Amino acid sequence: MAKKIMVIDDDKEITSYLTQLFKDNGYETVEANDGSEAHDIVAREMPDLITLDLEMPNEWGPRFYRKFSQNPDFRKIPIIVISGLPSNQYAIQKAVASLTKPFDKDELLKIVKQTIG
Repeated sequence: MAKKIMVIDDDKEITSYLTQLFKDNGYETVEANDGSEAHDIVAREMPDLITLDLEMPNEWGPRFYRKFSQNPDFRKIPIIVISGLPSNQYAIQKAVASLTKPFDKDELLKIVKQTIG
């Protein structure tokens, strides 16, 4: 069974690109347009990894992460921050990686494979 990656980003082009990149590399994907929408989807889909944008409407990435990490069922799901914000590596201390847009797809895939196989 393929590992499942959840893409949380309000930019449709980034979401589409990441979804296709992950599918092309053998992963299942699920998407959310912002942090508030993502909570229900995480509970329903239980992804193996999440890529998270920081700056989104309705609920920013750090706020989503604070709520998300309070649930013991979700705490072990690794997060990769992908954001255009400077100093994004400081936003979510427990993220397995922080990449700045535009990012290197090979570097992202390497991190994903090291994290979930």
